[in-house]
Amino acid sequence: MAVTQESFGKSRDGRDLHLYTITNKNGMKAKVTNLGAILVELWVPDKSGNLQDIVLGYESADRYYKNPSFFGATVGPSANRIGNASYEIDGMNYELDVNDGPNNLHSHFELGYHKRVWDAETTDNSVTFSIYDPATLGFPGNKDVSVTYTVTDDNELKLHYHGTSDQPTILNLTNHTYFNLDGHDSGNILDHEIELKCANYTPTIPGSIPTGEIAPVAGTPMDLTTRKRVGDDIDKDFEQLKLAGGYDHNFCIDGYDGKLRQCATVWAAKSGRVMKVYTDLPGVQFYAGNFITPEDGKTGYHYEKRSGLCLETQYYPDTIHHDNFPSCVFGGEDEDARVYDTVTVYAFE
Repeated sequence: MAVTQESFGKSRDGRDLHLYTITNKNGMKAKVTNLGAILVELWVPDKSGNLQDIVLGYESADRYYKNPSFFGATVGPSANRIGNASYEIDGMNYELDVNDGPNNLHSHFELGYHKRVWDAETTDNSVTFSIYDPATLGFPGNKDVSVTYTVTDDNELKLHYHGTSDQPTILNLTNHTYFNLDGHDSGNILDHEIELKCANYTPTIPGSIPTGEIAPVAGTPMDLTTRKRVGDDIDKDFEQLKLAGGYDHNFCIDGYDGKLRQCATVWAAKSGRVMKVYTDLPGVQFYAGNFITPEDGKTGYHYEKRSGLCLETQYYPDTIHHDNFPSCVFGGEDEDARVYDTVTVYAFE
């Protein structure tokens, strides 16, 4: 195991940016940066042992300051959508940036965690990024937040998030990496196959705000409980798919109890890579890259619609407005205040 460090340019305010490479005994390696705690590269062996970079992204920090599709980003303090860009906690109303129709998406496009410069500490197989986040952007509380990337000798990429706040606040981070298991430069992911251990999902209204219903997937194109090619039903004449331009929905993980459990498997027939996703969170947003902004990425490869897919583990979108959804409110000075602490693992075979 080893972690190396190299320059990744300068931040907008002149601070040093670094790229950290974590490598295991099998040659698998993850490259992460203290800009946005972003996953920049992930090199994983295929069925013949050949390493390829399987995540979409850029080769320079400047490009990540734009990053309209949030490639590789650590999103926070609140990932996904909050309806009407406002909410209440303990009778206090908080207003958020209105940046997705009338709603809020991913906290703030310019000031969210994905464009902050994080402090970094390394071990022989991990990098921990941490920030102090005062009460800003409509999220109360002085917050200390960290995310640790670990690469194991079992070819796992483990993400451990931790957060505390001196006031009750929303903490709902996720990683917005786009995976293409045949290589970031190999075309679209429609031939990938997927299985979700999710018998239910949260339907949405226009704007991708959940209705509050937890609906069964059975008998609909949303049923991914058995192995299915991503492209088989993605363009079916089904209202939920038409509203989101394809799959971009929160799926409710079966048996959620706060313990680590498998929620997804993805297969790529061309390369033979298999990715299994484990989390202790209640939901996973399966996004098939329907609105990737056409642009050049790493090695000059041109990314387009559905060049990668995301499996974003998180609390349900707009959960703050639905009492029947698991709560994403953490922090406060009471002894029983909830601490935000969660793990997601992407394991490769």
